[in-house]
Formats: sequence, C-alpha cells, structure tokens
Amino acid sequence: MQTRRIIESDPWLKTPAGRYVLAWEQQRLDALVADLFGFHALQLGWPALDALRANRMPHRWLQLDQAVDGVILPPDFAPAGMPRAVQVNAEFEALPFPAACLDLVVLAHTLELSSDPHQTLREVERVLVPEGRVVVLGFNPSGLFGLGHRTAAMARRLHRCEQSLPIRGEMIGWRRLRDWLRLLGFEMEQGRFGCFRPPFGTERWLERSAWMEPVGSRWWPVLGGVYTLQAVKRVRGMRLIGTGWKRRPQASGAPAVAVQSRLPQSSPQRSPLHPGAPSIPTDTP
Repeated sequence: MQTRRIIESDPWLKTPAGRYVLAWEQQRLDALVADLFGFHALQLGWPALDALRANRMPHRWLQLDQAVDGVILPPDFAPAGMPRAVQVNAEFEALPFPAACLDLVVLAHTLELSSDPHQTLREVERVLVPEGRVVVLGFNPSGLFGLGHRTAAMARRLHRCEQSLPIRGEMIGWRRLRDWLRLLGFEMEQGRFGCFRPPFGTERWLERSAWMEPVGSRWWPVLGGVYTLQAVKRVRGMRLIGTGWKRRPQASGAPAVAVQSRLPQSSPQRSPLHPGAPSIPTDTP
C-alpha cells in the first residue's frame, strides 16, 4: 500500500536564493495568467508555485511527475474563493488528456525535470485547443544562476556536494526554446528575464544587491537568472467564427414577381354629368 504524504518542496527552494526566485516567478505568473480566459487549465511541475491562482478558469489540474508516488497537496494550496486544482500523477511525456481539450498549460521548470523535453512539448501542443496558450518558466543557462549551477555540478563531481538548482536535466536557453515552439506551430507573444542578483546564500547579500534588478533589466536583460515565455498555438487554415448574435438577420419571404398587364387600346368615355363614372355606350343608327 502506498503511503500518502504532504508534498515537500526541494531544499534549495527554502534557501534565500530559492525564495527569491519563487517570489519573482509567482509575481510574474499572476500577471501573465490573470487575463487568459477559457475553461480548462493545467500546471506541470513545481507545486511550490501556484501558477493558476490568479486565473479564473473553472477547471484546473496540477500534474506531478509519476516518479513521485503517493503525493497529496496541502489543503491550503488553492486560494480562498477559487476551486482547488485536481491532482494528477503521470509522466510529462504522456499527458492523460484528450487532444485539443485545454486552454492553458503552464510549464513550471517542467522541461528541466523531463527526461524528453521534445516529447513534453509535443504533448502540450496536442492537448491545447487552437489559440490556446502555453507559459514556460526556465533557468537561463547564460545567467548567474546557470553559471552557478555548472560550477556546483563540477564541485559535486570533485567533492560529492549537493546539486544547487532543483533540476534533473539540462537547462534550455530562451532562443533554443523559441525555435522548438516555432517548429510546433506556436507563435511567440511575450517573454521576459528576471532575477539579476547573484545567487547569494544569505538574505543580507541579496538585499545589498537589489540595485542590480533595475540595472540588469535595462542594460543586460538576457543575463537574467530565470525567464518566462508565453506563446499561442496557431492552426493554419482555421478561421474563428464569432457568435451568432453578431450576424445581421436576413429578411425571409418569397421574392416578388413582376407581372406586366396589357392595357386596353381605347379607354371608355367619361360622362359629363358624373366625371367619375364611365359613360354607357349607345348604338348609333
């Protein structure tokens, strides 16, 4: 019998750098998904982020990796007044949803946890409806967090220390991800980099480096620690039809037929006494 337990976030997410990344990503997600409308939304990966809390879709799911057995969500995962996300345990490369049924899919560092990122994106394209949205969060391999991760990986091989970032696969750059999505028929809508402070281990040094946020977003935006990307699924040859009440009603009825009548060659004479009455013809001898 499987043991059920409350899910626990990765130890790195409890560090000052981890809380710093979570705070920026949560604020960014709230702004992105607030105005996306539909009926069905799905979040993949990283349950430490409530990616759909600002969204108003009535049906929401949170899918976790099937490798995590017997995991349940805490009761306060969903905000007050909003429906709680239904938990699903399945592989990211085989989503348990029919084709063209979801309006929004959020990949919260899912590609970095997936064993096959290409197949995961293909599954996302399959389950999204035409004009559906996908939002992707990822670590920037060219940023300070990416450099620190590669340094920690080298130190782990030498000194057997723990991994810094909570990822299992490789980091996917923003341009590389954009090319993958274009091949699948997605159109980019917006993207943004964030977390320009170095991954310090103390709150004190993170606060001291707060000046790097506005400077980095203006002068070296592609060097941010993390990024967000939003794209829309386009289907060629499809034309969206508006609602029926916008159409003008057409007049019903049979068309009128014009009939030409023959007029008499001679009109009857009018009576001088009664101009409105016709005169009575008389026979002359």
